[in-house]
Amino acid sequence: MFVPLYDVNALKHIRLQYVTLSLIALNVAVWLITGFAATDDFSGRAAMGLGYIPALIFDGRVLDPSLYIVPEDWTYITYAFLHGDFWHLAGNMLFLWVFGDNVEDAMGHVRFLIFYLACAIAAAWLHGFLDPHSTGPLIGASGAISGVVASYFLLHPRVRIWVLLLWKIPVPVPAFVPLILWILQQFVMLAVDGEGKISWAAHAGGIVAGLVLTPILKRRGVPLFDRTIVSPRAVEHQATPPPAGEEPQKTTPHWGR
Repeated sequence: MFVPLYDVNALKHIRLQYVTLSLIALNVAVWLITGFAATDDFSGRAAMGLGYIPALIFDGRVLDPSLYIVPEDWTYITYAFLHGDFWHLAGNMLFLWVFGDNVEDAMGHVRFLIFYLACAIAAAWLHGFLDPHSTGPLIGASGAISGVVASYFLLHPRVRIWVLLLWKIPVPVPAFVPLILWILQQFVMLAVDGEGKISWAAHAGGIVAGLVLTPILKRRGVPLFDRTIVSPRAVEHQATPPPAGEEPQKTTPHWGR
């Protein structure tokens, strides 16, 4: 696990990451209502009524009517806005703050929102598919944010990001170093700790969705892997100065293919 602090990566296509900021604000607001300012009973009811419970989808179980808040299919999305405590929320929002703006920049506002929600859905689906009889609610934005991290890895692996080394020392490193290690960790932990408290399956589902959807949803002119788009030399025009004493000739430009 690593802690991202900052990335040196300016926005190129948008002025402000409206969707990223709105998602952070919405997650914080929901936590304040269902966690910070709520009783334990209300928090538990919110988790059961808005969290993703695989047994309701895959196993034909029925939720107690007193806990019902939204239709079961809606929980594929609503679960991603709930968090258990402050540190659960803070960790997820830090990742979204550091990496979300550049992914939104690469896709545009609307497509980034679609991407984020699709990653959340994919994360919940894989969690439920691998543990269809689970009656415990899945909550948290980490599945969707795993997709954002995977997308950033495809788009900007060579950008330098500041991370905490040993949880204490801030150091700048190329993004691909911590990101690829983090991505591999999720799949290793899924294999060795699939039934633990953390849903590694949700992380893996979000990562796969992020890797698949990024080439589809990114802007047409945005390259992958930090490649630079360079104009062919054949279309570059270099003016040759006329000999001394002669007037410059007027020429009609020729368009290259």
